[in-house]
Amino acid sequence: MVGEVAVQLVASLRSMMSVKDICKHFGIARSTYYRWKQASTYARSRQAIERRIGELCRTNKFRYGYRKITALLRQEMCVNHKVVQRIMQKYGWQCRVKVKKRKRTGQPYAIAANLLNRDFEATAPLQKLVTDITYLPFDEKQLYLSSIQDLYNSEIIARKWIYSVYVSPTQSFALRVYIAK
Repeated sequence: MVGEVAVQLVASLRSMMSVKDICKHFGIARSTYYRWKQASTYARSRQAIERRIGELCRTNKFRYGYRKITALLRQEMCVNHKVVQRIMQKYGWQCRVKVKKRKRTGQPYAIAANLLNRDFEATAPLQKLVTDITYLPFDEKQLYLSSIQDLYNSEIIARKWIYSVYVSPTQSFALRVYIAK
């Protein structure tokens, strides 16, 4: 704060006296005055950069990261990407990352008809069977767990690990289980 006041006083008295005489009168070295002057101009330019970064972030709805904001700023002024990154981190103006949807492997599936109509009660065994496939990612491949449940007593009557869903695993599995019983 002292430096800013001294810089303002020297600027106002400069028309009457030299900088050397003013500094000698206040008891400060000229190098100290020039250091304070440089610091105050740096602070003003830093505030201008911060304001402009804030404007760019708000106008672009925080969709751009520091690289894109730096590219936009460089059209107007010379600024380093690290400065832009630090300012954006300081104020929390980081770009909001859109969550990517995971790509589904295998063939597209068709929606089956609703045969149960939410009636999950059976009066006899093997009257109503339901199935489910659970996807388990392992490294670069998927492993599938196919299970069949009898709605009569909620018992899992069959389960199978499948490495590929290109052949309709549930239908072929259900047929084999039904034929085996």
